[in-house]
Amino acid sequence: MTMSKAYKDSGVDWIGIIPNDWCVEKGKHIFVQRNTKGNESPVLLAATQKSGMIPQSLLEGVVQVKLDTDLQTFKTVHIGDFVISLRSFQGGFEMSDYEGVCSPAYQVFYNTQSIFHKYYKYLFKSYGFISKMNSLVVGIREGKNIQYKDFAESMLPIPPLPTQQRIADFLDRKCAEIDELAALQETMIEELKRYKQSVITEAVTKGLDKNAKMKPSGVEWIGEIPEGWEVKRLKDILKQPLQYGANESGIPFNENLPRYVRITDILDNSLREDLAKQSLTEEQAKGYILKNNDILFARSGGTVGKAFIYKQAYGRCAFAGYLIKAAIKNENAQYVYYYTQTHCYDEWKRRIFIQATIQNIGADKYSIMELPIPPLTEQQQIADYLDRKCAEIDELIAIKQQKIEALKEYKKSVIFEYVTGKKEVAE
Repeated sequence: MTMSKAYKDSGVDWIGIIPNDWCVEKGKHIFVQRNTKGNESPVLLAATQKSGMIPQSLLEGVVQVKLDTDLQTFKTVHIGDFVISLRSFQGGFEMSDYEGVCSPAYQVFYNTQSIFHKYYKYLFKSYGFISKMNSLVVGIREGKNIQYKDFAESMLPIPPLPTQQRIADFLDRKCAEIDELAALQETMIEELKRYKQSVITEAVTKGLDKNAKMKPSGVEWIGEIPEGWEVKRLKDILKQPLQYGANESGIPFNENLPRYVRITDILDNSLREDLAKQSLTEEQAKGYILKNNDILFARSGGTVGKAFIYKQAYGRCAFAGYLIKAAIKNENAQYVYYYTQTHCYDEWKRRIFIQATIQNIGADKYSIMELPIPPLTEQQQIADYLDRKCAEIDELIAIKQQKIEALKEYKKSVIFEYVTGKKEVAE
């Protein structure tokens, strides 16, 4: 790689200086909006952050259109077209490698000048461009979308065509290298998570004494347990019967009112702060206030079986209707929570789902769930051990996650530097 010896001011804040043989033009001088409908290839396309415009049928968890839907009323998309999707504030300018149609809510545009399409694909993913688009629509997170006319009046860099190709080819290789490094870190994280679950499973089913005599637990998925341990049902270790949460819609968060804990608020046994929090009024929260060491179970949907142990440090909280509260009586609640992180618990859930017609675990099923229960002093020892061991593993996971975030930032920086000409690719 070489650095250009001659630069000039582009006159555009987000672009900055550019090589002398580059120019800048308004988007409308390079692209024009496509307003036709239908396609000889009637494939419905959807916008994705990772793969651009792809057939909706390739996406999991997306509601498919009805079979009798007339796709010829949808917007035309040709190979090489760009589409402004509804997620524009995240960088939702997507390129299509497919022929098809897309939702009328999307905006389609195509080039009228000769361009190397992948160069502009990278440009539209650069943080400088995204920041510029976001500045045009302050209210985008409240549902306002970037309009084509805003894009059309925006200034874009235009390198010579051979330079566009060199930049795109280089970024293909460089981004693939960065993505491979990030994927390696993701693999290590998954391995650490599996190791963590194995450590927890071993401790709460076999104990810490490697020489302990074992006996059959009587439960297939728990296997052998140390002599002196018992197997109890969840309902036998509760202060009161399992309780469903409040069926309320919640109100905007108020620090003087109880926080309203929903399934979506729970992530890795902590309460998320990156989502809009909600509260309940004192009247609505009455009877649903959580106490220290209460355990919550998710009862339906994609998060069914997720467990969370509440701590007073989270402040006053009430819990929502798709959660079930277990108040542990004479056992160590932290030990009981750790059981919900084991292979045994996963196997129990799997067997429940085989029996059920829908993905749901209600209080009736949770109440008869079997758990291995050691003497109380041993429960405390196991909980203390797992607190330390899991903290060590979580720290390693956090380091890997930091590396992934650093790689993402590096990738953004590399893309921006090359698509705006701050760095050049040798001919």
